[in-house]
Amino acid sequence: MRKLPRIALDAMGGDIGPAVILAGAARAHARRPDLRFQAFGDERVIGSELAKHVELQPAVEVVHCPDVIAGSEKPSQALRRSKTSSMGRAIAAVKSGSADAAVSAGNTGAMMAIAKVALRTMPGIDRPALAALLPTLGDNDLVMLDLGANTESDAQNLVQFAVMGAAYARVVLDLERPRVQLLNIGTEDLKGTDELKDAAAILRDADYLGMRFDGFIEGDKISRGGADVVVTDGFSGNIALKTAEGTARFVTDLLRRAFTSSVRSKIGFLISRPATELLRHHLDPNNHNGAVFLGLNGLIVKSHGSANEKGVANAIRVAARMVREDLTRKIMEDLDNISAHRAPAAAK
Repeated sequence: MRKLPRIALDAMGGDIGPAVILAGAARAHARRPDLRFQAFGDERVIGSELAKHVELQPAVEVVHCPDVIAGSEKPSQALRRSKTSSMGRAIAAVKSGSADAAVSAGNTGAMMAIAKVALRTMPGIDRPALAALLPTLGDNDLVMLDLGANTESDAQNLVQFAVMGAAYARVVLDLERPRVQLLNIGTEDLKGTDELKDAAAILRDADYLGMRFDGFIEGDKISRGGADVVVTDGFSGNIALKTAEGTARFVTDLLRRAFTSSVRSKIGFLISRPATELLRHHLDPNNHNGAVFLGLNGLIVKSHGSANEKGVANAIRVAARMVREDLTRKIMEDLDNISAHRAPAAAK
């Protein structure tokens, strides 16, 4: 029997705060009435926003927190206020078991620091990774990680990221054997760092895992749909993500400028509007909102700080699906498989 997800919400996180967080929760709850929430933050402000969503009210427990982690705060500062802040209390709810997952649109660095201290990494995982769904031209989105949690990663870290990313892809993309590739400067076996080459060698021999390792992928092929999981270190991954987001904004702004440059262009826009609407929908980050901290003893989802209510609802749905599908257990099973297969080889 699947669990009824209990989601802890950092109601004060993000650019807008409780208004969009509660609206997003209401949207998610309307689609899945079995969802239950704990909303952490200023009880007066949360109560005012909750009053606008009558059907959501029975599903929400409000927990007052006097402090809010600002977007400009350093992780060390946020850690000192984790016991009194809305973000820290939401993550603590996952640790205590009163919530199954936490969602916040707040400071990413603070989230990672608080979550790592509170939840610790899973056995067999050296470092957690930040994973997100990116749109592609293929039949489904792709999972990419790490997107900024670790600036440097060795071969073992990359292998662990691949295991976690594949498990996540099996859950959110409903794929039996996701196609996994390592981000590199070329597809040839001789290209790249020693860490990439060593990770590739390990993954090629890991055919017992629920994935299909397809070697290396270059940055310009990420969006083509040839991979289901793209693995890299957090430094390269964050640059690739920000470049993709900037390119998407560039394309939409360029189209907007082109279609308003003359009367003929405006007529052309009306004719091509169905196609441009499809493009806008595909590039809208709110449709892919909800990055996940993988590798912790608990489920933590990072919503984009500027997400609208649709984006927040998507982040909540990501969290709820991970709970229902027991993602942590699936990652542990794959890690155990790696240990079981590598132990005999190490003994030789």
